[in-house]
Amino acid sequence: MTPQPPVNPVNPENPDEGHGGRWADLDRPPLNATALRKALVRDGSLWTSLDVVQATGSTNTDLAVRAAKGEAAAGSVLVAEEQSAGRGRLDRQWSAPPRSGLFFSVHLKPEVPTERWGWLPLLAGVATATALSRAAGVDTALKWPNDLLLTVDGEERKAGGILAEAAAGGVVLGIGLNVSLRADELPVPGAGSLALAGAKGTDRDPLLRAVLRSLEQWYGDWQAAGGDPAACGLQEAYAAGCATLGRRVRALLPGDREIRGEAVALDGDGRLVLATADGVQLPVAAGDIVHLRPAADEG
Repeated sequence: MTPQPPVNPVNPENPDEGHGGRWADLDRPPLNATALRKALVRDGSLWTSLDVVQATGSTNTDLAVRAAKGEAAAGSVLVAEEQSAGRGRLDRQWSAPPRSGLFFSVHLKPEVPTERWGWLPLLAGVATATALSRAAGVDTALKWPNDLLLTVDGEERKAGGILAEAAAGGVVLGIGLNVSLRADELPVPGAGSLALAGAKGTDRDPLLRAVLRSLEQWYGDWQAAGGDPAACGLQEAYAAGCATLGRRVRALLPGDREIRGEAVALDGDGRLVLATADGVQLPVAAGDIVHLRPAADEG
């Protein structure tokens, strides 16, 4: 009798591909790094390199280190199949099962006045929402300043986040997006995913291509306008997709201070303008707040 090969053979050159490794969940295939590079890294493109790693603590941290060492030029993209120490603003943790989402960072060196750089996370939100509308057929709302919201069972839920950090004379911009998470895998009850929102597809390769191409387009237009968010349509686009505007909110500030009011506008610096009960309009910068919550949420 001829011996049969094992069901899950281990490749000695890449042991991750064996039993319990990267092929263990066939509903979540690995990204095709070669195809992604071929589609995105080309002459004249914003993207100069693209690497996919199996696991890391944080793509933002890793890419910032590479940039500081001169190992990551502007336009570098770093993608992880799994993050163990993904972070949001104020070092809030972000976690998800392997290959269940898109976790990536890009290194950018904007050639616009540095006072305009604060628009980058808002630009990334608009670019991601635009891409998901086209590629996944879902309506993505933006919660100022850095959250991506999807509607699941009639309820707005956070499905992604954006983090911008200074690095090597530029910015490392990280994006995390839940793609195929099931209800029993959600880290918190208020989380969501593309799958739970009824996306027409959860293949991460075309989704990543769509987001990076959209980011390239919006970034190019923003740079061509000298970083002017009004001239390139960024300010209008963000306001149109921002779920925060028109709602009463509490901006929680350091030192247990807070401002309550209706979010009425986004100013030219990307700050949220709150109209308070006494008739004053106060701009609030993303770097100055600890939390932004509905005014009715006393928790």
